[in-house]
Amino acid sequence: MSRMGLSPITIGRIDYANAWPLFHEFEKRSTLNSYEVISRVPSDLNRMLQSAELDVSAISSFSYGQNANDYLLLPKLSVGSVGNVYSILLFLKEPIESKRPKKISVTTTSATSVNLLKIIMTMHFDCTPEYVAAEPVLESMLETSDAALIIGDSAIKASWKNHGLQVIDLGRLWHEWTGHGMTYAVVAARKEAAKAAPEAVQAVYNALVASKQYNITHLDPLIHYACSLIGGTPAYWNTYFHSLQYDFGSELQEGLKLYFRYSKQLGLLTNDVELTFFEDQSAQ
Repeated sequence: MSRMGLSPITIGRIDYANAWPLFHEFEKRSTLNSYEVISRVPSDLNRMLQSAELDVSAISSFSYGQNANDYLLLPKLSVGSVGNVYSILLFLKEPIESKRPKKISVTTTSATSVNLLKIIMTMHFDCTPEYVAAEPVLESMLETSDAALIIGDSAIKASWKNHGLQVIDLGRLWHEWTGHGMTYAVVAARKEAAKAAPEAVQAVYNALVASKQYNITHLDPLIHYACSLIGGTPAYWNTYFHSLQYDFGSELQEGLKLYFRYSKQLGLLTNDVELTFFEDQSAQ
């Protein structure tokens, strides 16, 4: 879409395995005549949607919180977990129970996970380490830090190594601490795009929902693709994809609201956040 002429519509796709079930075979299910799908890491998509380079995108949940007045959430679409997420991992040189980290290297690719870590460290572990942005290479991150936060496919591959580190899954820890699920990514449309071309946004939404519904019941192609592209075993990837939730149901929404409240309480967000959804045009 030109940002108001809206042709073609531009769609941002998270370039991690955890988002594959939202986007795999999207093209087969799209009825749009003209569109462009752009694959990037979350931090790039966050910036591109905020600057109107994209019309609809999967983005970090935290980025929605920062820009909620400009966005509408697409219902029933998210990347979340109630428990283990397997791809948002904190690697520590020493067990956190015996020694709190003073310096943590953190990923540069996602705002949600970094701020989730800050919330957990401050409110759960009563710890305020220094956070240093770094490229997601475990060995180099730990050269100068006590711990490293890595997400996505890099985290998965790092978790397979026999490195003798304590590994904390932030999805599991969040659930054990709060009793809630956590939503790491959402799909949002710019309000101006939804107003200017509601039918196009609806078509994107329909295709994404159809893709998700198909993929979560036909995981074998994604499992085989993950094995060939990233490595690992079919059993690992079967567990991985079944541990993730893509429906943005009430449990995940409540967990995200709590995350936003904590973010505001700690000054990570300056504003209160409400979840505002795109209205399904086909239901009207």
